[in-house]
Amino acid sequence: MAMRVSAAAALAAGLTVLAAGAVAAEFALTEVPSVTEVPIAQLKAGAIAFSDQPGDGLIDPAIGFIRYEDWGNARPNHRQFLSLYPGYTEPNVDYIVDGVRRRYRERLHMYVAEARFVIARAPGSIELARLATLPFVEQLDPAIKHRPATAEDLARPKGPKAIHNQHPQRKWCEGRPTVICIQSTYKLEGRLPVGIALANKIREGSRTISDTLEFTSELTVLSSAEIGELGLARLTRLETPATGALEQSIFHVNQVMQFGKLLAVFQAHPDDPKKTVVSVFTALGIESSLLGKQKQYAKVPVLRNLVPAQVLAGKSSFNSGRSLSAGLPVYARNQIKAIAALLESGGQAAARPAANPVR
Repeated sequence: MAMRVSAAAALAAGLTVLAAGAVAAEFALTEVPSVTEVPIAQLKAGAIAFSDQPGDGLIDPAIGFIRYEDWGNARPNHRQFLSLYPGYTEPNVDYIVDGVRRRYRERLHMYVAEARFVIARAPGSIELARLATLPFVEQLDPAIKHRPATAEDLARPKGPKAIHNQHPQRKWCEGRPTVICIQSTYKLEGRLPVGIALANKIREGSRTISDTLEFTSELTVLSSAEIGELGLARLTRLETPATGALEQSIFHVNQVMQFGKLLAVFQAHPDDPKKTVVSVFTALGIESSLLGKQKQYAKVPVLRNLVPAQVLAGKSSFNSGRSLSAGLPVYARNQIKAIAALLESGGQAAARPAANPVR
């Protein structure tokens, strides 16, 4: 998030956790107000500048995340490049109340993280097409299971949410030179499944909460020409030539979230042709109606710490592990570290070429 920044804070030691067989590399994560304002010269080997605190009073104090509308107004470049697709807005949903059709705006809150690091590899040596593969994604978080999405996965019922999340210019997972479609599953860990089972009992008559997150995403590569046409330098605030970008768009989630976006932009180092600057942005659109559910849990002593906003922020006794069950801030940090370690070690070399798009 763009704002003025003083000298970088002291580095905190950290060890990246990768899937079995991946080569681990040490990366230390530095919390900074804005990664795009940290001078590239300050990004030493193994250092990651990271920020997920927007400042400027943008956080909704009752929720702990940013209202989508506030985010878009204060960070127009973020909204342009990190929303699900260009021109994306909060969805309108029609409900029938007493026989009358009424339109309701599905409000969203955003969790947004940005990171930047330098890898000791020349920009031309990184084959981005080999990153848009299932083997690369599988190494980022072993707790999340992935498989190629099938036509059946994409033929889910076309409800208002699915219709709104459809890319207006093309079908997801089609119409791009390098693209794959991924179906992912994550079963919540630790005490969360037990807490959810109890919550379902006290919410009789309401929609059942699942202890498993299921999401479908498109993983594609943006060419250097596309980056120039889109003007992505406005997002990275780095004017050196870009070799490409890796973009993952989560367009279907069974609950909690409306959409997700991960964008990693690769640019030449301004002072060293043998190094590459990688800027990574993560944005998750969370359903505000879920985040506002507090009273019904607070009334049950055993569930007082199961307030959704608290769990997602990683501030609940139900949080555990290093993946999504640990909360979004922990998950984002570990994902960034895994990406950095894999890129530095050349871990993508074992990946197969991208599969043909699902049709």
